[in-house]
Amino acid sequence: MSAIWKGSISFSLVNIPIALYPATRREELKFRLLRKSDLSPINYERVAEADGKEVPWEEIVKGYEYEKGQFVVLKEEDFKRVDIEATQTVDIVEFVKLEEIDPVFFDRPYYLEPEKRGEKAYAMLREALKRAGKVGIAKVVIKTRQHLAAVKPNAKTLVLELMHFAEELVDSSSLKVPGEVSLGAKELDMAEELIGRMAAKWDPEKYTDDYSQALLELIEKKIESGGKELPGAPPAKHAPGKVIDLVSVLQESLQQTEKGGKKKARPAAHPRKMALKKAA
Repeated sequence: MSAIWKGSISFSLVNIPIALYPATRREELKFRLLRKSDLSPINYERVAEADGKEVPWEEIVKGYEYEKGQFVVLKEEDFKRVDIEATQTVDIVEFVKLEEIDPVFFDRPYYLEPEKRGEKAYAMLREALKRAGKVGIAKVVIKTRQHLAAVKPNAKTLVLELMHFAEELVDSSSLKVPGEVSLGAKELDMAEELIGRMAAKWDPEKYTDDYSQALLELIEKKIESGGKELPGAPPAKHAPGKVIDLVSVLQESLQQTEKGGKKKARPAAHPRKMALKKAA
């Protein structure tokens, strides 16, 4: 795996050379738009709204629409004027307790690996964060964009998790959510019991992308049938819009858990299906 960024972690006078690696991957199935009659792929054209004519790349510029239909053009020199990529540093500005940060701020994790001569300082920061129960809040520039980020200890690894700036979060105050609601003791007791019965030790390997696996199974069937139409899908099941009697629903749920009514995880995909997924 290749590093996507190299630089250093900096706080006060401490400087730790590091390399940045993706900690997640998203393997989505890719589809092409085709002409129905002969399955010829459809390409996109760069067409101007004013006259419908195709525009060559050399005549295309970047513009910011500051009012409806009013644009200001930005050239490469303009972007260079505000380019802050040269820092190449994860600048930790303060350390805070992890539980003080609302989870909605976190976005995307990356692994940090120490470069040569940075191993001891890397381990020192990792262990000090564990002992203090805190994370480092930093600013970092990746691919010309500045991000807010948190440096977290995770087992033997330091993780850099990109975060949202406060102005990027949508205010939830306009949502119609219940405030103080009068709940009966019986309802709460049954809900708590149901949570207890459904409790389990966290095991991420139990959870798979059911939609992608089902879609791959369908693709496999269409390949085997030579592209023929498959039988129609069963009608979708919709959950009832309202809970008429909360106590009876909870009681029924508790009875289901007594009978072992938990949903089972889907089996692993067939080897050929997994190969299709990676090739997509």
